[in-house]
Amino acid sequence: MEARLSHATIHSDFVKKVEELSGQDLLACYQCGKCSAGCPIVEEAEILPSQVLRLVQLGQRDDALHSKTIWLCASCYTCVSRCPRGVDLSKIMEALRQIVLRKNLDHVKVSELSRKEMAKLPPIALISNFRKFTG
Repeated sequence: MEARLSHATIHSDFVKKVEELSGQDLLACYQCGKCSAGCPIVEEAEILPSQVLRLVQLGQRDDALHSKTIWLCASCYTCVSRCPRGVDLSKIMEALRQIVLRKNLDHVKVSELSRKEMAKLPPIALISNFRKFTG
């Protein structure tokens, strides 16, 4: 992955959209790593939460939006309580999920699941899948 840092990338429409949806100043983060150090899902993530934020800061839209980490974030706010700059990373993760969901891409086609398959899924998985069609 090659990142090209420029004024255009750090002030791109993607960065502005994440800031708008999250209400966070992305450049407030100086990558101390405290968010990742306390994150309970970090062992399951392919990249650290702080790395997701860095990707967003650098305008790396595709890499950030295709990260498994944004879907694993439990919004437990451990990162928020540890951040010396008050950056709410859980709001940024939610903003990234919203950007993906607003594209109306189906990763699971509920209409194609059998009743038996649906019974095995946790209800929140089904609710989350339908959420993108309500707004």
